Amino acid sequence: MFRIARLCLSTGSCSETSLGTALPCRALWTSSVCQHAEPAVSDQPIEASTSPAHALGAIRTTWTREEVHQVYDTPLLELVFRAATVHRMHNDPRMVQRCTLLSIKTGGCPETCTYCSQSSSWRKETGLKAEKLMDLEEVYQAAVRARDSGSTRFCMGAAWRGPSQVGKGQWNRVLDMVSRIRGLGMEVCTTLGMLTPEQAKQLREAGLTAYNHNLDTSPEYYSKITSSRKYEDRLDTLDSVRKAGISVCAGGIIGMGEGSMDRVGLLHQLATLPEHPESVPINALVAVKGTPLQDQAPPSALDIIRCIATARITMPRSVVRLSAGRLNFSRSDQALCFMAGANSIFDGDKLLTTPNNERNEDLEMFETLGLRSRPAFLPYASGGETSNGGCTLPEEAHGLQQAAL
Repeated sequence: MFRIARLCLSTGSCSETSLGTALPCRALWTSSVCQHAEPAVSDQPIEASTSPAHALGAIRTTWTREEVHQVYDTPLLELVFRAATVHRMHNDPRMVQRCTLLSIKTGGCPETCTYCSQSSSWRKETGLKAEKLMDLEEVYQAAVRARDSGSTRFCMGAAWRGPSQVGKGQWNRVLDMVSRIRGLGMEVCTTLGMLTPEQAKQLREAGLTAYNHNLDTSPEYYSKITSSRKYEDRLDTLDSVRKAGISVCAGGIIGMGEGSMDRVGLLHQLATLPEHPESVPINALVAVKGTPLQDQAPPSALDIIRCIATARITMPRSVVRLSAGRLNFSRSDQALCFMAGANSIFDGDKLLTTPNNERNEDLEMFETLGLRSRPAFLPYASGGETSNGGCTLPEEAHGLQQAAL
């Protein structure tokens, strides 16, 4: 009788397979019976508990650091397999969002982030001059071009400590940018530094979809990355964003000299926020000449894949964004990132001040891998009910379901 070899996730009968509580075994199927072979090797099994709360793919914010460490340390191919399983439980694995990032105010930032070329602390070494905030029409036209190229999310970054450092005129210009770009039918994200609750509320009223504020690294390693703010400042801004009803975009940067436990610490911090971020960017450091981290070797693609897979397992419904540093990855590297759970990229030839993959290359990759673009304003399953990125304007809702098909 014809037999088909397959991987069966089960500790008992194959007819009672549970992805959440089982350890993998190799088995042979016939038309009527599943014949078990020896258990597959798994040095670091993720699921040691039979509790539904600890099942593979369960949504929870009660991860311990040791649990996240066990996930992170799983042998890579097994980790990717489990992450891919979770990804398919909660997401369409073919759907990847294309986002565009624009620096609307470059250089002159008073913060001391050692990875960032825009810090005024190393402006002499980097040679990057501070620029004025871009004009409204210039930014609007950039958003139009991005939309016409297929991006559904437009992100704007300003090299500020926060809006509190600038005048009312500049702040109102940013709010106008948000409103006009939202009118294009695009999701709108900003990264403007630390926010007060009132500033977050104003951004929400202007139509902001999401706010990016990365935690960068673990709490323990953070003081080695910047001396101008505390980790708690980052968490306070995320709290203000969430309470204002704005979608939270928070991730980190890999390859800044941190150890594996710092990467675990970052992912643990994100996975144990009161609600998982709707978006989790995983950035690979792009070392910029003149910054304190200029000689830092970039992380490997496999380092990023491991982080993406861990993020997917611990935050099953979040959009995991394959962000900075993708230019150094082959198409095969990126394919493994998508398999491990990444479902968003930044397209366009520039990310703030560093180079990025060309759009034509990404379109070819989408075609080769059978990916399709995520439409704007599909609700984000992760996060809070009032900040899931869903439609709030009638014209955005029109035809959304058809666009998603």
